[in-house]
Amino acid sequence: MPASTSKPCRIAVLADSDTRWKWGALTAGRIAPGGRTGSSMEAGARDGTQVAPVLDGFLLRGRATPTPRQLAEVGVRADSLREVTAVEFLRVMARESYDVLVLALVGGGVQAILHGLKRVGENTGERPVVVTGYVGVVYEKLADGLLLRHGADLVLANSRQDAERFRAVYEGVGADASSVTEVALPFLGGAPYTGEHDPSAKQGRRPYTVVFAAQPSVPESRKDRTYLLDRLVRHARLHPEREVLLKLRSKPGEHTTHIEELPYQKLAQKLDLPPNLRLVYGNMGEVLDRTDLMVTVSSTAALESLHRRVPTVVLTDLGVREALGNHHFVGSGCLASWDQLDAGHRPTPDEEWVARQGVAADGLYDSAFDAARARIAALLDRPGGLPPLAPYYTTATAPGYLPGILARHHLGPDGSPLPGAPVADKEPGPVRQIVRRAARGAYRHGVQRVAPVIRRMGEL
Repeated sequence: MPASTSKPCRIAVLADSDTRWKWGALTAGRIAPGGRTGSSMEAGARDGTQVAPVLDGFLLRGRATPTPRQLAEVGVRADSLREVTAVEFLRVMARESYDVLVLALVGGGVQAILHGLKRVGENTGERPVVVTGYVGVVYEKLADGLLLRHGADLVLANSRQDAERFRAVYEGVGADASSVTEVALPFLGGAPYTGEHDPSAKQGRRPYTVVFAAQPSVPESRKDRTYLLDRLVRHARLHPEREVLLKLRSKPGEHTTHIEELPYQKLAQKLDLPPNLRLVYGNMGEVLDRTDLMVTVSSTAALESLHRRVPTVVLTDLGVREALGNHHFVGSGCLASWDQLDAGHRPTPDEEWVARQGVAADGLYDSAFDAARARIAALLDRPGGLPPLAPYYTTATAPGYLPGILARHHLGPDGSPLPGAPVADKEPGPVRQIVRRAARGAYRHGVQRVAPVIRRMGEL
């Protein structure tokens, strides 16, 4: 589709959790041909030659399918939004014509859809430009996740450092690395930090605000999560003039990208919280508007905070370890402990490190997605259409691995639906919806209530 056409660009986003929906939908807005950098899908192109793109959202049915509350908190609007299985989605792709498809899925899901789309393309002779990437910091399963994403036309890297690592992995196994495209996290932005709020909290002025950004699965153990909560409470008591916020990702019963077995809300119920410590939800950007000090173990919120020049601390109390993900911040200048924070320490980020992460508020962010838009426009204008998808994993290169990944999504080794795969393309009836909600609720109850009890019993 030429960039100058007045026909709207049709973009589909397939996501499997609230955070991936946020990343996928915002990325779609940034990379849509036409030259926009904003996250709203409603604005037109700057030169007025192209109408606003059409965004159709699809939520892959599973344990982490976002609830309406989670979708509302993300705040991204779509022209349509529906829940599907992988097979149902591929049927949509077979009968609908999209220009761009953003796969905001875990690696195995991306690989399954790539093979399914390859099969669809063999039957229809056409396909969309396929884009995928990562929601935030990539600190584990680098090779596994990347190779499962190989085959997409664009594999987005959120920073120069990630782009270099991604290409090294692909080239190291003899795979084509040309799909790696450097961009940035699509949800960065907001007003830069201008200085501390009045610590005396005079009328009309906010108090100095400390925010701890919780993570669903980091750290994992009850002991470590209780420790962090205790230290947050202690900090609030040591500094009664400050407002201390525990920023939560989800409410009990909801799931995010990662499983949360021990929600901080549950742990906090057993404590006598000081009046200046509150548990809050909401959009991270809005929370950052009032933040003077961001504290986390390894959340992507640290990158959002650094982009806005908010003082940011990555905790070392539990060690600097790959399992925690805070090893990614080695060299950032942000590593510190609660003892240091209690004593008034304020970190100074290393400017070179920050620049390599693609989060420096130096004006370059506005052009971070230009290369991706240009590549997509060139692919859409490619004479003769797009070539067949060619993932690195095939039944020849990974015969003991690939079939199992595809089978989880009811696809056979050739990408076609397996016998017994879902056949309905319409919305489920009331009874089916009730059964599905009940099953999902039972799963979440098992993760957050039953599993921890069983684990404790095993430790007796």
